[in-house]
Amino acid sequence: METERIQKALARMGLGSRREIERWVEEGLIRVNGNIATPGQAVKAGDKVSYKNKRIEIKPIEMLRTRVLAYHKPEGEVTTRKDEEGRKTVFESLPRLQSARWISIGRLDINTTGLLLFTNDGELANRLMHPSREVEREYAVRILGEVSDDVLKELQEGVLLEDGMAHFDKIVDAGGQGANHWYHVVLKEGRTREVRRLWEHFGYRVSRLMRIRYGDIELSRAIRQGNFKELSDTEVTKLAASVDLVRINKDKIDESRRQKYTSATKKKNLGSFKKKR
Repeated sequence: METERIQKALARMGLGSRREIERWVEEGLIRVNGNIATPGQAVKAGDKVSYKNKRIEIKPIEMLRTRVLAYHKPEGEVTTRKDEEGRKTVFESLPRLQSARWISIGRLDINTTGLLLFTNDGELANRLMHPSREVEREYAVRILGEVSDDVLKELQEGVLLEDGMAHFDKIVDAGGQGANHWYHVVLKEGRTREVRRLWEHFGYRVSRLMRIRYGDIELSRAIRQGNFKELSDTEVTKLAASVDLVRINKDKIDESRRQKYTSATKKKNLGSFKKKR
Protein backbone atom coordinates (compact mmCIF):
# COMPACT_ATOMS: atom_id res chain seq x y z
CA MET A 1 0.00 0.00 0.00
CA GLU A 2 1.33 3.44 -0.98
CA THR A 3 2.64 5.65 1.83
CA GLU A 4 3.18 9.41 2.10
CA ARG A 5 4.91 11.68 4.58
CA ILE A 6 2.34 12.83 7.10
CA GLN A 7 2.69 16.54 6.31
CA LYS A 8 2.21 15.84 2.60
CA ALA A 9 -0.80 13.56 3.11
CA LEU A 10 -2.63 15.94 5.45
CA ALA A 11 -1.81 19.00 3.33
CA ARG A 12 -3.10 17.22 0.23
CA MET A 13 -6.37 16.66 2.11
CA GLY A 14 -6.69 20.39 2.77
CA LEU A 15 -6.17 20.28 6.55
CA GLY A 16 -3.44 22.92 6.42
CA SER A 17 -0.21 23.87 4.74
CA ARG A 18 2.83 21.60 5.01
CA ARG A 19 4.49 24.14 7.28
CA GLU A 20 1.47 24.26 9.61
CA ILE A 21 1.27 20.47 9.81
CA GLU A 22 5.00 20.17 10.46
CA ARG A 23 4.52 22.57 13.38
CA TRP A 24 1.59 20.52 14.72
CA VAL A 25 3.77 17.41 14.60
CA GLU A 26 6.60 19.17 16.45
CA GLU A 27 4.11 20.32 19.10
CA GLY A 28 2.89 16.73 19.59
CA LEU A 29 -0.67 17.52 18.46
CA ILE A 30 -0.90 14.68 15.91
CA ARG A 31 -1.06 10.97 16.69
CA VAL A 32 -0.74 7.99 14.35
CA ASN A 33 -2.16 4.67 15.51
CA GLY A 34 -2.18 5.91 19.09
CA ASN A 35 1.40 7.21 19.14
CA ILE A 36 2.63 10.80 18.88
CA ALA A 37 3.66 11.41 15.26
CA THR A 38 7.28 12.08 14.38
CA PRO A 39 8.52 14.58 11.74
CA GLY A 40 8.32 13.11 8.25
CA GLN A 41 6.54 9.95 9.44
CA ALA A 42 5.00 7.84 6.66
CA VAL A 43 1.26 7.20 6.74
CA LYS A 44 -1.11 5.24 4.51
CA ALA A 45 -4.82 4.74 3.97
CA GLY A 46 -6.28 2.94 6.97
CA ASP A 47 -3.94 4.45 9.57
CA LYS A 48 -5.70 5.93 12.60
CA VAL A 49 -4.60 9.56 12.60
CA SER A 50 -5.87 12.28 14.93
CA TYR A 51 -5.26 15.99 15.47
CA LYS A 52 -6.09 17.27 18.96
CA ASN A 53 -8.01 14.00 19.46
CA LYS A 54 -10.10 14.63 16.34
CA ARG A 55 -10.10 11.63 13.99
CA ILE A 56 -8.72 12.13 10.47
CA GLU A 57 -9.29 9.56 7.76
CA ILE A 58 -6.32 9.19 5.42
CA LYS A 59 -7.75 8.83 1.92
CA PRO A 60 -5.90 7.83 -1.25
CA ILE A 61 -5.51 10.50 -3.93
CA GLU A 62 -8.06 8.93 -6.26
CA MET A 63 -10.79 9.27 -3.59
CA LEU A 64 -10.29 13.00 -3.14
CA ARG A 65 -11.79 15.64 -5.38
CA THR A 66 -9.50 18.60 -5.95
CA ARG A 67 -11.41 21.87 -6.00
CA VAL A 68 -10.19 25.33 -6.99
CA LEU A 69 -11.97 28.66 -6.62
CA ALA A 70 -11.16 31.86 -8.52
CA TYR A 71 -12.05 34.76 -6.21
CA HIS A 72 -12.20 38.45 -7.16
CA LYS A 73 -10.75 40.15 -4.11
CA PRO A 74 -11.96 43.69 -3.40
CA GLU A 75 -9.90 46.38 -1.70
CA GLY A 76 -10.09 46.34 2.09
CA GLU A 77 -10.10 42.57 2.65
CA VAL A 78 -7.12 40.80 4.21
CA THR A 79 -5.71 37.42 3.16
CA THR A 80 -5.80 35.77 6.56
CA ARG A 81 -8.21 33.50 8.44
CA LYS A 82 -8.57 35.80 11.45
CA ASP A 83 -7.74 39.47 11.75
CA GLU A 84 -6.93 41.01 15.14
CA GLU A 85 -8.20 44.40 13.94
CA GLY A 86 -11.57 42.96 12.97
CA ARG A 87 -11.20 43.62 9.26
CA LYS A 88 -13.04 41.39 6.80
CA THR A 89 -11.04 38.43 5.54
CA VAL A 90 -11.21 36.82 2.11
CA PHE A 91 -12.23 33.51 3.70
CA GLU A 92 -15.54 34.95 4.90
CA SER A 93 -16.84 35.05 1.31
CA LEU A 94 -16.05 31.39 0.52
CA PRO A 95 -18.34 28.35 0.81
CA ARG A 96 -17.73 26.00 3.72
CA LEU A 97 -15.98 22.67 3.31
CA GLN A 98 -16.54 19.48 5.27
CA SER A 99 -13.48 17.83 6.84
CA ALA A 100 -11.14 20.26 5.04
CA ARG A 101 -10.51 23.96 4.55
CA TRP A 102 -9.68 26.38 1.78
CA ILE A 103 -6.01 27.20 1.29
CA SER A 104 -5.08 30.45 -0.40
CA ILE A 105 -2.63 30.12 -3.29
CA GLY A 106 -0.51 33.15 -2.56
CA ARG A 107 -1.67 36.39 -0.98
CA LEU A 108 -2.78 39.89 -1.91
CA ASP A 109 -2.27 42.85 0.41
CA ILE A 110 -5.22 44.83 1.73
CA ASN A 111 -5.04 47.50 -0.98
CA THR A 112 -4.58 45.10 -3.91
CA THR A 113 -7.58 43.74 -5.79
CA GLY A 114 -8.04 40.96 -8.33
CA LEU A 115 -7.54 37.25 -8.75
CA LEU A 116 -6.95 35.09 -5.69
CA LEU A 117 -7.04 31.30 -6.06
CA PHE A 118 -8.15 28.89 -3.32
CA THR A 119 -7.96 25.10 -3.21
CA ASN A 120 -8.67 22.23 -0.84
CA ASP A 121 -5.49 20.48 -2.07
CA GLY A 122 -2.45 21.49 -0.03
CA GLU A 123 0.04 19.82 -2.36
CA LEU A 124 -1.35 21.74 -5.34
CA ALA A 125 -1.19 25.01 -3.38
CA ASN A 126 2.39 24.32 -2.30
CA ARG A 127 3.60 23.68 -5.84
CA LEU A 128 1.83 26.68 -7.35
CA MET A 129 3.43 28.98 -4.75
CA HIS A 130 6.94 27.48 -4.65
CA PRO A 131 9.56 29.77 -6.27
CA SER A 132 11.21 26.82 -8.04
CA ARG A 133 8.07 26.37 -10.20
CA GLU A 134 8.30 29.96 -11.52
CA VAL A 135 4.53 30.25 -11.96
CA GLU A 136 3.69 33.59 -13.60
CA ARG A 137 1.63 36.24 -11.82
CA GLU A 138 0.35 39.10 -13.97
CA TYR A 139 -0.78 42.45 -12.59
CA ALA A 140 -2.42 45.56 -14.01
CA VAL A 141 -0.76 48.53 -12.32
CA ARG A 142 -1.59 52.23 -12.56
CA ILE A 143 1.35 54.57 -12.11
CA LEU A 144 1.21 58.27 -11.34
CA GLY A 145 3.58 60.15 -13.67
CA GLU A 146 5.59 59.45 -16.80
CA VAL A 147 8.01 56.50 -16.84
CA SER A 148 11.18 56.73 -18.92
CA ASP A 149 12.47 53.94 -21.13
CA ASP A 150 15.58 53.72 -18.93
CA VAL A 151 13.47 52.99 -15.85
CA LEU A 152 11.43 50.36 -17.70
CA LYS A 153 14.68 48.74 -18.81
CA GLU A 154 16.07 48.65 -15.24
CA LEU A 155 12.81 47.21 -13.92
CA GLN A 156 13.27 44.23 -16.24
CA GLU A 157 17.03 43.86 -15.76
CA GLY A 158 16.72 43.91 -11.96
CA VAL A 159 17.07 46.25 -8.99
CA LEU A 160 18.28 45.63 -5.45
CA LEU A 161 15.51 45.69 -2.85
CA GLU A 162 15.93 45.16 0.91
CA ASP A 163 15.31 41.42 0.50
CA GLY A 164 17.45 40.90 -2.61
CA MET A 165 17.39 41.41 -6.35
CA ALA A 166 14.00 41.64 -8.05
CA HIS A 167 12.68 42.35 -11.54
CA PHE A 168 9.67 42.11 -13.83
CA ASP A 169 9.85 39.36 -16.45
CA LYS A 170 7.67 41.42 -18.76
CA ILE A 171 6.25 44.95 -18.90
CA VAL A 172 3.54 45.92 -21.40
CA ASP A 173 2.32 49.48 -21.87
CA ALA A 174 -1.48 49.41 -21.40
CA GLY A 175 -2.13 53.11 -22.06
CA GLY A 176 -3.72 55.80 -19.94
CA GLN A 177 -4.78 59.42 -19.81
CA GLY A 178 -3.37 62.47 -18.07
CA ALA A 179 -1.01 61.81 -15.16
CA ASN A 180 -2.09 58.17 -14.79
CA HIS A 181 -0.64 55.38 -16.91
CA TRP A 182 -1.37 51.64 -16.91
CA TYR A 183 1.15 48.83 -17.32
CA HIS A 184 0.77 45.06 -17.26
CA VAL A 185 3.68 43.45 -15.44
CA VAL A 186 4.61 39.79 -14.98
CA LEU A 187 6.49 38.19 -12.05
CA LYS A 188 7.49 34.60 -11.35
CA GLU A 189 7.56 34.90 -7.57
CA GLY A 190 5.35 36.27 -4.82
CA ARG A 191 7.38 38.32 -2.36
CA THR A 192 5.50 40.73 -0.07
CA ARG A 193 4.46 43.94 -1.87
CA GLU A 194 7.04 43.21 -4.58
CA VAL A 195 5.20 44.99 -7.42
CA ARG A 196 4.71 48.13 -5.36
CA ARG A 197 8.27 48.10 -4.01
CA LEU A 198 9.79 47.79 -7.49
CA TRP A 199 7.99 50.91 -8.68
CA GLU A 200 8.58 52.77 -5.41
CA HIS A 201 12.31 52.09 -5.79
CA PHE A 202 12.26 54.68 -8.59
CA GLY A 203 9.99 57.09 -6.74
CA TYR A 204 6.73 56.19 -8.51
CA ARG A 205 3.43 55.88 -6.68
CA VAL A 206 1.15 52.94 -7.46
CA SER A 207 -2.41 54.28 -7.40
CA ARG A 208 -4.12 51.02 -8.46
CA LEU A 209 -2.97 47.41 -8.44
CA MET A 210 -4.93 44.38 -9.62
CA ARG A 211 -3.83 40.81 -10.21
CA ILE A 212 -5.34 39.63 -13.47
CA ARG A 213 -3.68 36.23 -13.94
CA TYR A 214 -2.10 33.43 -11.91
CA GLY A 215 -0.44 30.77 -14.07
CA ASP A 216 -2.90 29.93 -16.84
CA ILE A 217 -5.94 31.14 -14.88
CA GLU A 218 -7.16 34.62 -15.83
CA LEU A 219 -9.55 36.81 -13.89
CA SER A 220 -12.89 36.61 -15.65
CA ARG A 221 -14.85 39.82 -16.15
CA ALA A 222 -17.94 37.84 -15.20
CA ILE A 223 -16.68 37.53 -11.59
CA ARG A 224 -17.62 40.67 -9.68
CA GLN A 225 -15.60 41.87 -6.71
CA GLY A 226 -16.34 39.81 -3.61
CA ASN A 227 -17.60 36.87 -5.69
CA PHE A 228 -16.00 33.63 -6.85
CA LYS A 229 -16.28 30.97 -9.52
CA GLU A 230 -15.33 27.32 -9.16
CA LEU A 231 -12.97 26.04 -11.85
CA SER A 232 -14.19 23.22 -14.08
CA ASP A 233 -12.68 19.73 -13.92
CA THR A 234 -10.76 20.44 -17.13
CA GLU A 235 -9.31 23.68 -15.72
CA VAL A 236 -8.30 21.96 -12.47
CA THR A 237 -6.64 19.11 -14.37
CA LYS A 238 -4.66 21.55 -16.55
CA LEU A 239 -3.68 23.71 -13.60
CA ALA A 240 -2.37 20.68 -11.70
CA ALA A 241 -0.54 19.38 -14.77
CA SER A 242 1.25 22.73 -15.11
CA VAL A 243 3.10 21.90 -11.86
CA ASP A 244 3.49 18.17 -12.62
CA LEU A 245 0.56 16.92 -10.54
CA VAL A 246 -2.05 14.42 -11.71
CA ARG A 247 -5.50 15.41 -10.52
CA ILE A 248 -8.58 13.98 -12.22
CA ASN A 249 -12.03 14.44 -10.71
CA LYS A 250 -13.89 11.29 -11.64
CA ASP A 251 -16.96 11.89 -9.50
CA LYS A 252 -18.23 15.03 -11.18
CA ILE A 253 -20.53 14.97 -14.21
CA ASP A 254 -19.34 17.46 -16.82
CA GLU A 255 -21.70 20.27 -17.80
CA SER A 256 -22.80 18.81 -21.15
CA ARG A 257 -23.69 15.46 -19.55
CA ARG A 258 -25.39 17.26 -16.67
CA GLN A 259 -27.58 19.24 -19.06
CA LYS A 260 -28.53 16.10 -21.01
CA TYR A 261 -29.35 14.28 -17.78
CA THR A 262 -31.44 17.20 -16.50
CA SER A 263 -33.27 17.53 -19.82
CA ALA A 264 -34.01 13.79 -20.01
CA THR A 265 -35.24 13.75 -16.41
CA LYS A 266 -37.59 16.69 -17.03
CA LYS A 267 -39.07 14.97 -20.12
CA LYS A 268 -39.54 11.73 -18.20
CA ASN A 269 -41.28 13.49 -15.30
CA LEU A 270 -43.45 15.51 -17.68
CA GLY A 271 -44.47 12.30 -19.50
CA SER A 272 -45.40 10.61 -16.23
CA PHE A 273 -47.43 13.65 -15.20
CA LYS A 274 -49.40 13.65 -18.51
CA LYS A 275 -50.17 9.91 -18.16
CA LYS A 276 -51.52 10.42 -14.64
CA ARG A 277 -53.81 13.15 -15.90
